[in-house]
Amino acid sequence: MFQPIVVDSDGLLLDGRARMKACRELGFEPEQVIFEGEDPGGYALTVNLRRRGLTKGQTAMIAAKACSSNEHALRSLDELTARSLSEQAGVSLGGIGQANMVLRFAADLVDSVISGAIGLNEAYKEAKKRKNQASSAEAQLERLRKDDPALANRVVEGELTLAGAVAERAARLEDEARQRQASTQLLCQTVTPLSKTAATDAFHQYDPALAPPEQAVTRERIAQAISALREMDQVWQERGLE
Repeated sequence: MFQPIVVDSDGLLLDGRARMKACRELGFEPEQVIFEGEDPGGYALTVNLRRRGLTKGQTAMIAAKACSSNEHALRSLDELTARSLSEQAGVSLGGIGQANMVLRFAADLVDSVISGAIGLNEAYKEAKKRKNQASSAEAQLERLRKDDPALANRVVEGELTLAGAVAERAARLEDEARQRQASTQLLCQTVTPLSKTAATDAFHQYDPALAPPEQAVTRERIAQAISALREMDQVWQERGLE
């Protein structure tokens, strides 16, 4: 006969996860009892640590989970000193630190560590990787807020993924760079040769009959060129260019 499943007053499972799974696979609900003591978190930790054959990694993970998820025990793992939890569970400070990292950044791997499906070291590496990715994502979003607030807002509102926004920003910068290059080449190819015609006989030698129709110099185009040069001069002054 199965022992009763033990839950706290809020229905949080304290003991009997495997028994509950087995009962449900057999098609019936197991008997449940409510823990009536003052420290359900401590109870959960104690009964789980009584299991035989636990590795140090499993023990550290059980201790960290019990102390972080049961509000009646201690509100969070951060409120325990690492040394106190290490002594209580009989595992190293390093193991407690690794378990805490898994709890914070790879919570989906906690039960796999406890069951022995994966080792604590493996889960810790994945948690550390996710932490670094999260830090990188936060830094990327902060840079995006400075460089392109509109794009950043679209990410925050869920309209764009961060990766999509970064890619869009990169595409815009690339397009702007191409435009700068094309504009620079155009001005260098037009203004510089034109400046060399001053004080020459080129204007008097101009023959409309010899000019390609699409490039013929007309009074209208001269006026447009003068206007463009005045605008260019104003911009050069504003930019402090010589």
